[in-house]
Parts: sequence; C-alpha cells; structure tokens
Amino acid sequence: MRPKSFSHFSDLKVIILGDYNVGKTSLICRYIEGKFRGQEPTIGAAFFLKQWGPYNVAVWDTAGDEKYSGLSHFYCRSAGAAILAYDINDPKTFESLWARFSPMLSAANDDCMRVIVATKSDLLEPGSREITVDEGKRLAREFNAHIDLTKVPFEPYFETSSKLGTGVTEVFEYIFQHCLPLSDEQKKRHTDIIDLVDAPRGQDKTKCSC
Repeated sequence: MRPKSFSHFSDLKVIILGDYNVGKTSLICRYIEGKFRGQEPTIGAAFFLKQWGPYNVAVWDTAGDEKYSGLSHFYCRSAGAAILAYDINDPKTFESLWARFSPMLSAANDDCMRVIVATKSDLLEPGSREITVDEGKRLAREFNAHIDLTKVPFEPYFETSSKLGTGVTEVFEYIFQHCLPLSDEQKKRHTDIIDLVDAPRGQDKTKCSC
C-alpha cells in the first residue's frame, strides 16, 4: 500500500468500485497493458499511476469482497472520478452499485464524475440480457445528478469486454477528457495522448502496489 501522501503527486484520482469478480482489475490491466490476462482477487486495493498528456492520473482498484468495504470507503477520499463496474450477466452486481457502493462515494470530491461500466459483454448471449442499455444510462444519470451532464457528449455509461478490448479505452478517455481538459496548444503537442497503451518500448508504463 502506498503512503497516503502519495496521492498528492497526481492531478486526478480515479477509484474503481464493484462487486467481487466483476472484472475490475482486468479492465484496468487491459487499458494499461493492452492485453487481457487472468487476475487474482484484489486484496484491499491496488494502485496504478498513469500519465495522460501533461497530467499524472492515479487509478485505485479496490477489492469487491464485502469485508473490505471499510477500506474501499477510505480509498474513495479525494476521488475526482469513479468507475462503478458490474457484470452485465449478473443483475445482482448491477443492483449493488446503488445499494452498496453509492454510499462509499460520499468521501469523494463533490464534483466526482461517476461512470457506470458493464463488463464481460463478450459473454452476453442473445436473448439472455436482463439489464438494458436504457437502464444502465438511467443509473448513470442518477449517479451524476450533482454535475452538469450537458457538458459531456453522452451519458457516462459504457459496455466493455476486457477480453476483446471493446470499450475499455473509451471509458478512461471519457473520464480524462472531462476531468482534465487540454487546451488547443496542448492537444497539438500531445497528438498521441489517446493511445496510452502503445507506450515507447522499454518505458515503465505503470507503478503498482497492493
């Protein structure tokens, strides 16, 4: 676990919440490493530091097991954005976002953006869908009633597959472009900021701890 003061080195803190085994760590690692790999359950929390343009972003991956709820609430402190993940094939994990994880975000910043992310879309079988896109978008609007969503292009709701890479980069780009806007000059100097996965060979892309 990093010292609490380590978060001061970042321009944005992103927290990811969700039930056990919904694929939170796989989502982050797919984005950071650009590949899918099986993950051991997170114990407590894991930390990733990522550079986006001129900014340093701290991403905190929290354990989904209910016994770690107290720690997850602690790690929400000073979060500027939150990813609330659920398994698109398991309605119970969707319901728990509001019932169990929403209260934890009381410790986040007042203007914290909450992004609803459905995982494991590659496992969704035709005709078996129980949670519709409209339901996901509606929950995203409810979670973000405290901010002006007219300033973003669409509801903060995404359906992803870490295995296939579908929608993963879009989640993080949506957050960063809303919370860390770039000036026109910065956009010209950082034309490759959208492709964070393909860092130069040999570059240290992440710093992690558990």
